[in-house]
Amino acid sequence: MAWGDRKTSRVSFDPAIDTFLMGIDGTWRRNCQLADISASGARLIVSGTIEGLNLQEFFLLLTPTGRALRRCELVRVNGGEIGVRFLKKGEILSKPIRSADHPGTIPK
Repeated sequence: MAWGDRKTSRVSFDPAIDTFLMGIDGTWRRNCQLADISASGARLIVSGTIEGLNLQEFFLLLTPTGRALRRCELVRVNGGEIGVRFLKKGEILSKPIRSADHPGTIPK
């Protein structure tokens, strides 16, 4: 599937917006930039390598504090750019992660 073969309309950012990728278990984090986004996914420009990271399921942190995030899965790679799909509640693969700020709550 090419970058332009999308089912939903996207909003592009120029310049791209600084964001972060983080492993579900919190063991890794990468800087990235949000190039475009839709209701179903996004295109990201990743700083550094993604080799060896578990990208089956991870978080896209839209703020440095993690207050705004989306649970994602990798759908394509093109050099330093990746395409991600936002997972819906019924599609989540891993066990829920409890928030350290609010014990007993699960980030959405």
